[in-house]
Amino acid sequence: MNPLSPLGWVYGFAANARSNFYDRHIFESYPLGALTVSIGNLTTGGTGKTPLVAYVSSLLADRGERVCVLSRGYGRRNSSERILVSDGMKVLTDARTGGDEPVELANKLLGKAAVVADGDRVAAAKWAREHLSSTAFVLDDAFQHRRALRDLDIVCIDSTNPFGNGKVLPAGILRENLSSLSRADAVVITRCDLVRSTVEIEETVRQYAPELPIFHSSNKISQLSQFNDITGRETETKTENEVRHSPAFAFCGLGNPSNFFRQLEKEGFKLTGRKIFADHHFYSDKDLAEIETRARSVGAECLITTVKDAVRLTEMKVSLPCYVAEIDTVFTDPEAFREMIFSLEAPSYRPNKTLEPQENTQADRAAGE
Repeated sequence: MNPLSPLGWVYGFAANARSNFYDRHIFESYPLGALTVSIGNLTTGGTGKTPLVAYVSSLLADRGERVCVLSRGYGRRNSSERILVSDGMKVLTDARTGGDEPVELANKLLGKAAVVADGDRVAAAKWAREHLSSTAFVLDDAFQHRRALRDLDIVCIDSTNPFGNGKVLPAGILRENLSSLSRADAVVITRCDLVRSTVEIEETVRQYAPELPIFHSSNKISQLSQFNDITGRETETKTENEVRHSPAFAFCGLGNPSNFFRQLEKEGFKLTGRKIFADHHFYSDKDLAEIETRARSVGAECLITTVKDAVRLTEMKVSLPCYVAEIDTVFTDPEAFREMIFSLEAPSYRPNKTLEPQENTQADRAAGE
């Protein structure tokens, strides 16, 4: 028996009780006064959520919305401070201040969406409507953030590790019990290209939500950027084709790092070595020196990392050529997913009370929001 199982039972009971309190309106939820789409997951770790946030934001921008991404900005210097990461036209802060994922999204969505980092998404939405004239919100990592009402609740499930051992934290990787799938509006199974079949995942989803729309997606490296494109420093450059055929050393600090390496190898990159750091890790000069030493020891001619890591490297000096892989979401049936987003109706509701910026409730903080 897992010694953490009793704690998992307690955590799961608390998560269920909290959710029931929202269902019974003991805890209050607030409309954000604009079209609201939530992208979240059931598990800890990376599920391919960030590329999907960018994908949905772009679709909403295409339909004419003034989009604002609302993110907690995990790992930033002052998590209680509201930060305008991007006004939609310019990135206004760095990863330490705004969070690595918000800054990553801000760079990817220039010209399409603003990005605000704030633990209180309800108060942040009120501010964004007043200062950015936002007409649509995309909530990043918000399936458990029940304070904010949403018009569409999308849950990402990583096909390579969908539910872990099926147990709730800390005994497993689930943030809440699988029965919570019943309150989702759609599921996106991600990284489908890295597994043989998703049938078992779909069967599990159907046990709790028989009518839930299920979409299938994969990640694809859409672009390789030279690290100096982000930092302004000059490094030796290679063409994308040369990088793909050169011995390379990959490193990252992600929630699910093995999938990044698998993606590189699947797309033909020749990896001679790899290095994993903790999720949201901010790199030091010592880290970079170790990376380059290990890379040279295995004959690597260049380094490859992710955009999320690159925004945490902007003050670092890299002597080896370093390339940043930009990852996009690709749907098996993009038209069906697009139709779901485009068919959303602008809400007629408006907040029924004045929503001033405030800290999250104790229940939200306990849930890790």
